[in-house]
Amino acid sequence: MADISISLPDGSQRTLPEGATATDLAASIGPRLAKAAVAARVDGVERDLCAPLPAGATVAVITADSEDGRHVLRHSTSHVMAQAVTRLFPGAKYSIGPAITDGFYYDFELPGGRTFSEADLADIEAEMRRIIAEDQPFVRFEMTPQEALARFADQPYKCDIIQRVTAGAGDADESSEIRGDTISAYRNTDEFVDMCVGPHVPSTGRLGHFKLMKVAGAYWRGNEKGPMLQRIYGTAWDSKQALSDHLHRLEEAEKRDHRKLATELDLLSFPHELGGGLAVWHPKGAIVRKLMEDYSRDRHENGGYQFVYTPHLANGRLFETSGHLAWYKDGMYPPMEMDNGTYYMKPMNCPMHCLIFRSRQRSYRELPLRLFELGNVYRYERAGTLHGLLRIRGFTQDDSHIYCTEEQLQDEIGSLLDFVLSVLRAFGFRDFEFKLSTKDPDKYVGSDEIWERATDALRIALERHGLAYSVKDGDAAFYGPKIDIDVRDAIGRSWQLSTIQADFQLPDRFDLEYVGADNARHRPIMLHRALFGSIERFFGVLLEHYAGAFPTWLAPVQVRVLPVAEAHQAYAAAVVARLAAEGFRVDQVDATDGLGKRIRSAKLDKLPYVLVVGDDDVAAETAGVNPRGGEVQRGVTVDAFVTRLADEVSGQLAAATTA
Repeated sequence: MADISISLPDGSQRTLPEGATATDLAASIGPRLAKAAVAARVDGVERDLCAPLPAGATVAVITADSEDGRHVLRHSTSHVMAQAVTRLFPGAKYSIGPAITDGFYYDFELPGGRTFSEADLADIEAEMRRIIAEDQPFVRFEMTPQEALARFADQPYKCDIIQRVTAGAGDADESSEIRGDTISAYRNTDEFVDMCVGPHVPSTGRLGHFKLMKVAGAYWRGNEKGPMLQRIYGTAWDSKQALSDHLHRLEEAEKRDHRKLATELDLLSFPHELGGGLAVWHPKGAIVRKLMEDYSRDRHENGGYQFVYTPHLANGRLFETSGHLAWYKDGMYPPMEMDNGTYYMKPMNCPMHCLIFRSRQRSYRELPLRLFELGNVYRYERAGTLHGLLRIRGFTQDDSHIYCTEEQLQDEIGSLLDFVLSVLRAFGFRDFEFKLSTKDPDKYVGSDEIWERATDALRIALERHGLAYSVKDGDAAFYGPKIDIDVRDAIGRSWQLSTIQADFQLPDRFDLEYVGADNARHRPIMLHRALFGSIERFFGVLLEHYAGAFPTWLAPVQVRVLPVAEAHQAYAAAVVARLAAEGFRVDQVDATDGLGKRIRSAKLDKLPYVLVVGDDDVAAETAGVNPRGGEVQRGVTVDAFVTRLADEVSGQLAAATTA
């Protein structure tokens, strides 16, 4: 038998017998790698460990503790869950079961319209552990569509997928396991078979660190007129400790849920009378929002931006020109037919900013022209996707559009990266991840050459700043590539907030021009940029990041003054007046309840400072200072506290301005 040569990611070579697998490769490198391996990447394509390796291939072994490895674990665990459900509920119909971020799910229809209970989840978990103990191999095989229809004759959702994809109507995620007349599938014994492109772990015995989380409703294909299925969510990890850490993060995330905190802290609410995805801001929440907006306005004014305002709706012709009606209509609210045309609530501000640029002749001396607006936009999000402030239907973007020459493009993108990071740091974020999104081959306008120039401009700017980034192929907007900037919060979760987009298309679609130094007309390049992303979503993320305990400069109430007894209320009012005169946000809660109860209430309100005043304080013009998370100090003069508070707030603001 001849030998074959295999290349490793570091460029080194391995010689293996013909027919060797990735399992053999991992074993030849070392026993620890062989034990950790769950799949392999062969010439860039993920494959099962048991698949024979082609001669000359470049092979990377995927381990369980990597992100790709966890994806394999989760997908394999979803198959085990579906097998357990079909064992426990004969006649159950199963549809799709992908791996998702931190977990997996599978959708089912139970016979007789039965629904899953919490007790059922425990039974399913127990059955999954029995399947894992059986150490069943995951075996890949192929079928023709006709064979698959026969095999899944009692599974209507599988048959629907096969028929749609073979008819050319399937979704991209469905068609991955169906290629022409070949359908990829896996079986765990003949008891359970599912269509799947893989890869999977070698056998069920490689699994075990999992937990089923909850049951939710899910329409088949997301169609509200279609069948309602039951979706079981689970999570799976590479070790007991990793699973435990994840469950702890979920517990912490539940405590930090911005919807819960917004109610407890009286910041905002979502009245059902308004309809889904719409919030009203209460006075305390509005204070924080105003501080955020004021900060944004100050930074933009000092950064060379010009403020503009645009209306909330526009004639449909505007969105035909911009391309939104062709590419984004499903995300827009339905049209309003008026006596002078068809109008839409605006989903974006950029078309209107283009009209401002086009309102008169522009000179190269005006460029870069930076327009800024806190603009309200409206997008129709399906009811099932709404999530507090994080997925909402009406929101405010801190939206900027920069018009520049191609020669200015690199400097502008570099300046924007600095601006974005300084703003995010000002609000307490320090850990960033950069993602470069490239053209969707099925959803774009403009030439390939222009897209390459725009993508290269963003890539070069990232590299000049020394910023590591990942590439998200096909994730760009229809008009241009973009840089997304994600932040990690206090408990390690990642949030996509800021974005920078390079656009060669809208200036062309709106026929934007400037007169160059050569007196000829030229087309500007347009940069789209949002720092917060949206005020609402950023507020929600910020609320969860701080668990409601905003830094002093941003807190809606910075100080609460508590008189020990009724006799001290006049002095407490004088302290409140002094602090308010210094520009601080302060309130007073009189002695109608016991002091202990009022202190506990102030702590639940997560206030930076609570001042307690009694007999000694009245005589000495002092107060007891209770800082959030700090030691109580007695007999602090009001003058000293004012200086302390002013220094703290000014220090935080200075750090925010120069971050």
